[in-house]
Amino acid sequence: SPVCLAGFMRLLSADFLGHYAGRVLNIHPSLLPAFPGLHAQRQALERGVKVAGCTVHFVDAGTDTGPIIAQVAVPVLPDDDEKALSSRILAEEHRLYPLAVRLAVTGKVTLDAARTRVEARATVGELALRNPGATVDPA
Repeated sequence: SPVCLAGFMRLLSADFLGHYAGRVLNIHPSLLPAFPGLHAQRQALERGVKVAGCTVHFVDAGTDTGPIIAQVAVPVLPDDDEKALSSRILAEEHRLYPLAVRLAVTGKVTLDAARTRVEARATVGELALRNPGATVDPA
């Protein structure tokens, strides 16, 4: 079964990662590899991106550098501040993480070397790409 991290602010030891290889998951409030580490939403706003989001990934020895399991895009709105963007991303994190954990527990997502393998049926139904707010008026 997986080890699930959320808001974990420390790097894990090589011994720990070796023992739980391919079973440690984390969620991060950006579309990795963009904006790893602290204050991802602030980083996104400072860079002026139009799309932010969240990522569930396998944990490796780096900071938010592990193979990606799933992502959800969240539009950055013109009047967004860090709090507003963070709130919308958090809502998607609460939806995405349980799905990714379920895929890991049922063996539908695995780590093969440094690459994530997701069972094809999972990408069609359970983990289909979703863009909340896609109907936002571009004008």
